[in-house]
Amino acid sequence: MLSPNSDPDRDVWYQANFNYLAAAVARVYYYLDRHIASLQNGELPQSTLPDTEAIAAQMEEPPVIVHLCELLNLSEFEENILLLCVGRAMHPHFPELCALAQKNGDRNYPTFSLALSLFPDVRWQALTPRSPLRYWDLLHLAPGEDVTQARLQIDESILHYILGEPYQDYRLAGIVAAIAPELSANLSPSRLDIALETADLLISPQINPSTSPIVQLCGADIEDRLAIAQETSKLLNFPLYILSTRHLPTAQDDLQHLLTSWHRTFRLTSGILLLECDPLNFTDKERQTALANFLQGIETPLLLSSPTRFYTPHRAFVTFDIPPLTYQEQLHLWESSLGDRLEELNGHLPAIAAQFNLSPATIQTASHVAQQNTNTGTNMGDRLWNFCRIQARPRLDDLAQRIETKATWEDLILPEQQRQILQEMLAHLRQRVKVYEDWGFAEKERRGLGISALFSGQSGTGKTTAAGILARELNLDLYRIDLSAVTSKYIGETEKNLKQVFDAAEGGGAILLFDEADAIFGKRSEVKDSRDRYANMEVSYLLQRIESYQGLAVLTTNLKTAIDRAFLRRIRFIITFPFPDTQHRQLIWECIFPTNMPREGLDFAKLANLSVTGGNIRNIALNAAVLAADANESVMMKHLLQAAKSEYVKLERTMTDKEIKDWV
Repeated sequence: MLSPNSDPDRDVWYQANFNYLAAAVARVYYYLDRHIASLQNGELPQSTLPDTEAIAAQMEEPPVIVHLCELLNLSEFEENILLLCVGRAMHPHFPELCALAQKNGDRNYPTFSLALSLFPDVRWQALTPRSPLRYWDLLHLAPGEDVTQARLQIDESILHYILGEPYQDYRLAGIVAAIAPELSANLSPSRLDIALETADLLISPQINPSTSPIVQLCGADIEDRLAIAQETSKLLNFPLYILSTRHLPTAQDDLQHLLTSWHRTFRLTSGILLLECDPLNFTDKERQTALANFLQGIETPLLLSSPTRFYTPHRAFVTFDIPPLTYQEQLHLWESSLGDRLEELNGHLPAIAAQFNLSPATIQTASHVAQQNTNTGTNMGDRLWNFCRIQARPRLDDLAQRIETKATWEDLILPEQQRQILQEMLAHLRQRVKVYEDWGFAEKERRGLGISALFSGQSGTGKTTAAGILARELNLDLYRIDLSAVTSKYIGETEKNLKQVFDAAEGGGAILLFDEADAIFGKRSEVKDSRDRYANMEVSYLLQRIESYQGLAVLTTNLKTAIDRAFLRRIRFIITFPFPDTQHRQLIWECIFPTNMPREGLDFAKLANLSVTGGNIRNIALNAAVLAADANESVMMKHLLQAAKSEYVKLERTMTDKEIKDWV
């Protein structure tokens, strides 16, 4: 059918459609006039039936009322009943005529009883709930009356549609929303392939729409899933509608009304429905039941968008797992979005494309923002990098603790061997693009290219500080994840928690610091029951995600011997942070105090005799500064002695005379 909104001759088509509808209503008027005349004096008027076929023959496309009757399989009798209600809504004299035809001044509205007495080819089936008029809710019956005597009123959405307006079901307003088609010129090849396969599935002539498989789009990024759905609707030239699972009614009757409304929308628009499952709480059993009933009851092609796979035994699913964009796809999207401004990045774009995995829409936004903010005093490459880094924060901030540090290499007191390994880690992170992409290491196998490290050592030996310095050097965010809090006694929950963390971190390539790795990486036990088996599966899942993670994942432990050696083999870097000896403790003391802090008589060689870690040294220094400030004095050895005693009490250790000899 001609679309009145898009055709340049809309006004001509609109008028022709109205003329046909007026003639069709005049046909009903003819039957009313004859019936009233027969009741009053028995003399029939000499009028003739309007020639609606002649009007329709002059139109390039069929009138909407004709199209509607063909789509919904209305008989001529049912069409006349519908037109009777159209006349009541549009014609000023119809109320009076209805009252005269029913010999009752109060019955100035259409009824089935009136229709049975007016029109030829009477079919009683038209009155039943399964008839097209009632099944598709084309008419509404007033409650409280027998079916033949109840007031009939045309559905408002159908009335506007018949008059030539684009179809819109007002009962779906606020529940099902039309999505404007987007130009998808920048859709990556991997996404375009999925859209093409999806389009073929939805229009396959071998598949009955009422039993067609549900096409499930799974992926972490909701924008990716929406872009594929939009491209699919564009390929099919069908409108796209979106329904969120949070709007699914839980009452069965309300859910059935929603399904009927959508089925009618599909019949009249050939629209595609995208069911968005992101807000679905899978612990809400009532909502899950509503979703299962909806999927079982829907009889139109359906796209289901979800971060994880959904399954119901009542329908077949075809699932497409949307992979992350490849480096080359990311690079192409960036180049297309930046256009002529590409040269201003001075060769930094490959590093940005390799570090951040963003959706096409976010890449376009980032390119626009970086080109607009020219008054910040930074070059466009730095602006673009910082903008991309910030994009992942909202998702990760809810799952982990972001750690910001101003520590530098001078603040990290470690033996040369450990510092050298940290520098090697920096080189791996900085040269990934050249080695993996330009030199081709990623072409044969992408698995195992993730960079992982295990930092072992006592608390306070510098593990977190080292991770913070790496993040600062690379201008990346550092997030701390407590593995003891992520792990769950419920089967499958640990993997789900870890998946949320990694999916959220992928976009920004943040450095992930997993504390207390021994909570999950303990030596594998012999599989004696299902719990042992699933515990080993949790470890395998974490290692798998670490190996595929494009950023740096750092695991920390206080007890390296508690970790299975088979797991250590799959970690790229292992650094032991030793307990600092006297020489290193003195270096820590010498750099622990701020330059602005007043001090008097501090002996760093004597302070180094305290057998504590760098973290304890920082606590003692800070507490001593508070004591000195409260006494309005410079920091002296007596303040440090008092603070050290308090720290030893906290550590449940006894301070020896040798450690504090000649302090005061």
